[in-house]
Amino acid sequence: MSGAPVAASLPPETTAQQDLTTAGQRKVNLVWEYTQAALAITIVLGYMILIVRRIPVPTTLDNLLFVVITFYYARTNHTRIGGVGLTAYQRDFGSR
Repeated sequence: MSGAPVAASLPPETTAQQDLTTAGQRKVNLVWEYTQAALAITIVLGYMILIVRRIPVPTTLDNLLFVVITFYYARTNHTRIGGVGLTAYQRDFGSR
């Protein structure tokens, strides 16, 4: 062992109820992220099947593909999947 001092634990800054709420929000966020991913993959695969089989793609599906892909990549932030609350940056420097 290096003999370096071990820092003492800090007291919690949240209540048990806040911890339960945050855990529940993480689960909901995780389910929502995977649902969005599944929908995006399904739409893209359906579109690709139509293209490969040389079936005319309806304009509605063209638009849907564009909207789904755009919103999926613009909205998702995979580094915070399931995360809620303040980021380390926000805790250190204030909210955005």
